[in-house]
Amino acid sequence: MNRIEILLSLFALCGSLFSIAQDNKKELDKESIKSMCGCFEIDFDYTETFSPDTNYQFHKDYHAHADAEYAFVVEEDENHIVIQHLLIIGDEMIIKHWRQDWIYENTEFWEYDNDFAWKYVKKSEEEVTGQWTQKVYQVDDSPRYQGSGTWVHVDGKHYWESTSYSPLPRREYSKRSDYNILVRGNRHEVTDYGWLHEQDNSKLLRNENGDKILAQEKGYNKYYSQPVSKCQAAIEWWEKNEEFWAMVRGQWDVIFSDKKDLTMKKFVEEKMMWEEVFGLGSQFSEGEIKKKAAKAGVIDVIDKFTV
Repeated sequence: MNRIEILLSLFALCGSLFSIAQDNKKELDKESIKSMCGCFEIDFDYTETFSPDTNYQFHKDYHAHADAEYAFVVEEDENHIVIQHLLIIGDEMIIKHWRQDWIYENTEFWEYDNDFAWKYVKKSEEEVTGQWTQKVYQVDDSPRYQGSGTWVHVDGKHYWESTSYSPLPRREYSKRSDYNILVRGNRHEVTDYGWLHEQDNSKLLRNENGDKILAQEKGYNKYYSQPVSKCQAAIEWWEKNEEFWAMVRGQWDVIFSDKKDLTMKKFVEEKMMWEEVFGLGSQFSEGEIKKKAAKAGVIDVIDKFTV
């Protein structure tokens, strides 16, 4: 074998080893993402830390606690993992909570702009190589925010970070009018107690004059692993409601397939979208309406709330 043949063989070997390493890295990424599944007790803590305006009056710290939330995979393929969260209140009251989709090397984004409007953004494959996009959805599966980043596995730590524009958080959207966009600095880290959603956020006022930072805040959402038996009520609830929410996700997939900017109406006939969707879900799970009527109802509700 001459020198050129040896070099070609070495290049081929290096390429093969790199491909194996990439495959192993991707599998480790997926394991970390699915570590956010299970039954959890949660503490939510937020504090405002800084404002460029010396006259700004800092708001009180925020703390909330959830005794049990069940997170589980509802869809999965090689490049896509869908995790649904169900909040358990008391022993039996179940609330369909937020949803997070993880997509490998995703190039299509809906970036929050303002006033319940999202801009469609197309990125190049080079921009997202090796990255996972987290797409976060509201309780009715309408969009919330989306960010992309690379999972990092180093020194025994496993974490992912991104920054994205978002509507006001649920804890403030009905209480605050002095800002209209939350710039989310998200960090998801697998921990020995479960997982941590750490946030470094900026509260932004966006208008025709540009963007102005009102204040910054620090957030810690700690998810403590619990025995799955504490979430049994949620497991049983999903068995009755899974088919309906698959219909809802399917209709949103139709909307997103248009690959256009999206604007949502906050109210239609004095109702919010989640109220109507949840109502349809209850009717379907209780047998008051059949699948055909439920699907038609979902299409009608989403259509009248979207532009």
